Amino acid sequence: MSKQISFRPSLKTALKTSTVAGLAALMLATGIPAQVVQSFAEPVKVTGPQVASFGDVVDAVSPAVVSVRVQSDIKPASDDSGSTFNFNFGGRGFDELPDDHPLKRFFREFGGPDGGPDGPRADRGPHRFGDRDHDGKRKGHLRPTSQGSGFIISEDGYIVTNNHVVDDGAAFTVIMNDGTELDAKLVGKDSRTDLAVLKIDNKENRKFTYVSFADDSKVRVGDWVVAVGNPFGLGGTVTAGIISARGRDIGSGPYDDYLQIDAAVNRGNSGGPAFNLDGQVVGINTAIFSPSGGNVGIAFAIPASVAKDVVADLMKDGKVERGWLGVQIQPVTKDIAESLGLAEAQGALVVEPQAGSPGEKAGIKKGDVITALDGDPIKDPRDLAKRVAMITPGTETEFTLWRNGKSETVKVEIAKLQADQQASAEPDQATPDEPQSSEQELADLGIAVSPSDDGNGVTVAAVDPDSDASDRGLKEGDRITSVNNKEVKSAEDITKVIDQARRDGRSRALFQVDTDDGSRFVALPIDQG
Repeated sequence: MSKQISFRPSLKTALKTSTVAGLAALMLATGIPAQVVQSFAEPVKVTGPQVASFGDVVDAVSPAVVSVRVQSDIKPASDDSGSTFNFNFGGRGFDELPDDHPLKRFFREFGGPDGGPDGPRADRGPHRFGDRDHDGKRKGHLRPTSQGSGFIISEDGYIVTNNHVVDDGAAFTVIMNDGTELDAKLVGKDSRTDLAVLKIDNKENRKFTYVSFADDSKVRVGDWVVAVGNPFGLGGTVTAGIISARGRDIGSGPYDDYLQIDAAVNRGNSGGPAFNLDGQVVGINTAIFSPSGGNVGIAFAIPASVAKDVVADLMKDGKVERGWLGVQIQPVTKDIAESLGLAEAQGALVVEPQAGSPGEKAGIKKGDVITALDGDPIKDPRDLAKRVAMITPGTETEFTLWRNGKSETVKVEIAKLQADQQASAEPDQATPDEPQSSEQELADLGIAVSPSDDGNGVTVAAVDPDSDASDRGLKEGDRITSVNNKEVKSAEDITKVIDQARRDGRSRALFQVDTDDGSRFVALPIDQG
């Protein structure tokens, strides 16, 4: 019996066919569907709108972005100049360890067999192992302690970075995007805004490519940003994203006003710039939110408007001078605004003026609400702190206050904020040794009070756990010193003030409460009963 032999051209043969028709015929002969033939016959083309490349921005700004390597002066705990190295790791000598063994790398870089201060690698010099004094004792040595990013802002080599990158550094090296390493010196740093300025040791009078700060008042949530920096010591790296939010307070200090961005920012990006699409710096990357330590899409940058003023001061004389008002303040909530008769919940409520401060000397009192500075409205305590800090010490400034249901103004000569001065002061407090016997219940408020031993205010003797007072944090042992800015020394005083507030149509009263953690104001409902 004869066998019928059928022949099918291979796909390889089909692909060699010079015409589309021939290709289609051969592929159909192989049993490949027609739609697949079509896909081979015509290459894919995307005709929709495309996202523009960031390449032009990156090409322009990259020469101005640098890596910053910091070395610190590490003092030895004792003098080991007479000792010899004799290490054994599980029966193997140092030379027998694998090349990628972490201990071998450690001793190769920081001293040890064949790399110790008296060994063949001692020629690494004082930047590794330190100098010795005339007695032959070790003086200490410079050791790499941190690495971050920065950017050049002038053609003669001034560099902006983060304070936490350079803090405690003794020597600084700037690495350009082409790999060139240049020494730099610290010009000045400011811990309150986490900014620092370095200056390249420009002996050759080289002119550097530099970048400028943007007007971040025009920056909008949703705008593109390009972050350039040195994550994990990898060198120049570019990521892109958008501005996710403005005015973020992350609890790092009284002047928090961060831009939140979702561009990938990691360790080592600190001090690096975030650019807009015009190649201007809109922010300096300084912090990330991350449970793991890596990028999760939440990063924070110091706004250009903050950095620009601080950097100018640091370049001028290496320090930043800030104004000081000297009052303890807290936010004005809706309840507090209603209790004081304010139309809007904004401004800063004065809890206590600091003794001898400019605010106290000008007559600012506890219970005042600072609503404006030189006629410009104050949003909240953070807004007030930032704006006072920007005032030149010695400047007379007008503050608008809300006091006793009406607006008035005071003039304050702003002083200089010293290193040991705080933005607020906690008033002296006293807590009675034991509960007083003259306890009186204020059922409408859900508390019981008794006169304080020193006659200053009343002590909270009990709090109903189901009351508004409990919900707002009042506890047994707290001291109430005033209600609606009127001093109280008994339950009767409190009742009189509350009755008057009700007659004035108020539904809440403002209680000043002293606790172990300081003084604060609490608005309690008074419209029941």
